Amino acid sequence: MTTVDRSRLAALHAEEEQRFVDLHPTSARLAKEAGEHLLAGVPMPWMTRWPGSFPLFVESAEGGRFTDVDGIGYVDLCLGDTGSMTGHCLPAVAEAVRERTERGITTMLPSTDAAWVAGELSRRFGLPRWQMAMTATDANRFVLRFARHLTDRPRIAVMDWCYHGTVDETLGVLEHGRAGDRVVPRPGALGPQVDVATTTAVVPFNDLDALEARLAEGDVACLLMEPALTNIGIVLPDDGYLAGVREVTRRHGVLLVNDETHTICAGPGGATAAWGLDPDLVVIGKPIGGGIPVAAYGMTEEVAARLEGPMLGHDIDVAGVGGTLSGSALAMAAVRATLSTALRQEDFDVSVPLAEQFTEGISDVIAEHDLPWHVQRLGCRAEYWFCPPPRTGAEAAAAVDEELDAFFHLWTVNRGVLLAPFHNMSLFSPFHDRSDVDAHTSAFRGAVEALLG
Repeated sequence: MTTVDRSRLAALHAEEEQRFVDLHPTSARLAKEAGEHLLAGVPMPWMTRWPGSFPLFVESAEGGRFTDVDGIGYVDLCLGDTGSMTGHCLPAVAEAVRERTERGITTMLPSTDAAWVAGELSRRFGLPRWQMAMTATDANRFVLRFARHLTDRPRIAVMDWCYHGTVDETLGVLEHGRAGDRVVPRPGALGPQVDVATTTAVVPFNDLDALEARLAEGDVACLLMEPALTNIGIVLPDDGYLAGVREVTRRHGVLLVNDETHTICAGPGGATAAWGLDPDLVVIGKPIGGGIPVAAYGMTEEVAARLEGPMLGHDIDVAGVGGTLSGSALAMAAVRATLSTALRQEDFDVSVPLAEQFTEGISDVIAEHDLPWHVQRLGCRAEYWFCPPPRTGAEAAAAVDEELDAFFHLWTVNRGVLLAPFHNMSLFSPFHDRSDVDAHTSAFRGAVEALLG
């Protein structure tokens, strides 16, 4: 197998850093000015993760592309890290938001769009009852609280190296990545409110024996999981694994929650619908608003019936669920417009084949150069790894190559293609086309040839 010369990698990276600086003088100036009053120079911490010495400043974005303040156009394969997986600036959403702002944005009363949204989510995901939130983080927090209330059990369970937003209980990992290890804070987690081991059980993905052993202890209220891991890179479930998860959780009286915020890439109803899954609750976040902040969580009739009492109680406003702006008229108008015109089967019929072509192109380059790398795909989402396919979150985390990640991100953005900053993820919308796939494949090939000399 071919290996990478690390000194050559470092030299190439330095060249690309200088190229980035030379290409973006206006972004450089704006970044310097932003540092005066914005902590870390950005309005949200994750924006520091982009390649280059400073983040790009965007002038406009439409469909599958954007233009920066230096007038350079890009193929956008990040799409706001799924927030704009519909494509940027959907006309129907822009019109719905404009119209709604002229008739009232929020009143803390239901709008006529809310019932339609709940009905459409029910049709897509197969769960009959729904509530709204501002973000998937909020929706996950609310679901965990409901689960503890319904089961009278203190802990929740998650997958090792999962990601469910900034929910405190989910920021835990197994100390050495093995079943039965001590639960410790995820590396990088700032200021944990309590020892995560007191709130959370953690099990490896694709390990039914570990799940069985941990749930048998009887203290877990719910298992919150993605049907496929996505935020440590795509880790796909083994054949039969998800059916096994459902059987084990049901047998131990543990509620099963599917977080579809990223796995919506599998189809209009996420992996839940695409793979015929049967969760007790589902969470869906950012893409359903076409860029407007919104999320939702759905549940079975059985779960809903058990929650009706508390939901109608006098103290529901201090119960730790809900929020003043959740379910606002603006958000509901945006979701209705999005789900009416995007994230439909006909949209995935365009975006999924593009992800397949992306996977084929990168796989061909990897094979031509006999590299021990691979490409993983989930619906219209794909990414490459500098290792063989991992089966667990711990294997995926151990395989992260920060030097290669940073180099490929920088090389591709310098050639007009933007990947997600956290790993080598690419997401396709119906507004992309084969030329966008080819642009990335060409950039990837150039990077590999430069690395290998």
